[in-house]
This record gives sequence, C-alpha cells and structure tokens, in this order.
Amino acid sequence: MKFSANLGFLWNDLALPDAIRAAAAAGFDAVECHWPYDQAPEAVAAALAETGLEMLGLNTLRGKPGENGLSALPGREAEARAEIDRAIAYARAIGCGAIHVMAGFAEGPAAEAVFRANLDHACRAASELTILIEPLNRHDAPGYFLTHSGQALDLIERAGHENLKLMFDCYHLQIMEGDLTRRLQALQPVIGHVQIAAVPDRGTPDHGELDFRHICATLRDLGWARPVGAEYRPVGPTGDSLGWLPALRAI
Repeated sequence: MKFSANLGFLWNDLALPDAIRAAAAAGFDAVECHWPYDQAPEAVAAALAETGLEMLGLNTLRGKPGENGLSALPGREAEARAEIDRAIAYARAIGCGAIHVMAGFAEGPAAEAVFRANLDHACRAASELTILIEPLNRHDAPGYFLTHSGQALDLIERAGHENLKLMFDCYHLQIMEGDLTRRLQALQPVIGHVQIAAVPDRGTPDHGELDFRHICATLRDLGWARPVGAEYRPVGPTGDSLGWLPALRAI
C-alpha cells in the first residue's frame, strides 16, 4: 500500500517546501496539503521536482475567519468561483492533480443549488483535474453542508462530470455512518481519494475504532493503486508518529 503525507497536519511546523522534503525522507510516496497559497508555487514545484513526489490535492480557501468554505453559500458565488479559479491556477502551477472544493456552513435547497452550480464551474474550468467533495462529520464541523456519502453520491451522479469525485475520509465517514467496508465497495466507482486517521481522536492510524489493516486490505482487494492520505494529528514531532507506516505499507 502506498501513502501520502497530508502536510496540513504532518510537519506543519515547516514551510511547505521543507515539509515536502521531510515527507520524502520519511518514505512517503506522495504528499497533499490544505491551503498552500502563502507559499510561492515555484518553490513548492521545485521541492516536488527535487523529491520526485506528486502533490495529490489541495483545498479551496475557507473564506473569512470562522468559515469553512464558500461554495454552498448563497450570495457568495462570485467569491467562491474566484477561489476555485485560484485553486485551479495553483494546482496547475505545481502539477497537483486534485482540488477539494469546500462547501462551507449552509443548509437547504438554496445552498444545494449554489453548491451544484459552483461544482459545475469547477469541473468545466479544470476538466483535466479531479474535483473532490468531502463529507465532514457534525462533531468537528457542525453546520457543514455536506455530511453523508449518500448526499455526495447524489451530487456526483446528478452533476454528470467524470472528474467530480468523492473524498472518502475514513475518519469523518466512520463517525457519521460506519460500515466502511461496504461503503468502500459500493462507492468505489466515484472515489477519487481516500484518507485515514484514528477514530475518535484523529490520531495515528494504529488504534481506535477502525482496523486500518483491514481497511487497507479492502482497498487492495478493490484494486486501489493510488496513495492513501495520512491525515492525522500527531502527538509530538511528526517523525516520532510514524510507527504505523511499515505495517500498513506491507499490505
């Protein structure tokens, strides 16, 4: 099994180019990030070229303080599309393959209509990239528009864009839904990326409610060949938290 270091959580005390180098030195196969926009894309691209790692994905910006995305917020369409376009430009500049379009705190039919329209814009503006949507759990992100895999599947199927995919975050979906083996099997055709972290503490993927040896074996049996994103919160230095990695890489 291959793994990607999520540099929003891992080595987040380092500037992004240095975090990329640290992930390569630790043996990760790829990297991903949250919001890289304060770093010059040329420096990030140089670190990726130096290490040979691929940047799998990045997020659209959250918006104002206290917000968690803009793309499902009625009345904020122009701002949301500007941030989508900004993410697309940054992704292209560093050779990143996917963009997570963050919905934000919203509910109701108007929010759904706005989110659908903004996703359509993203998919059309960057047909060569994967556009990801991610259900977030109601404990960590109360009021977030997208909370369930079924809701995401409906958005994907009705959108009709081949490049719109599901971010299958095992941490969030275990909290909201559980039954992850069957969900992986059923949703495989629309999954664009998989992330892991322990439940319920979002720590290293070697304890808690989920057996990630089983999750990784399930992914292997489904033919998953892309790196799985390690998006957990380390306790202490990231380098000291990687004891889980050899066992899961061996699957």
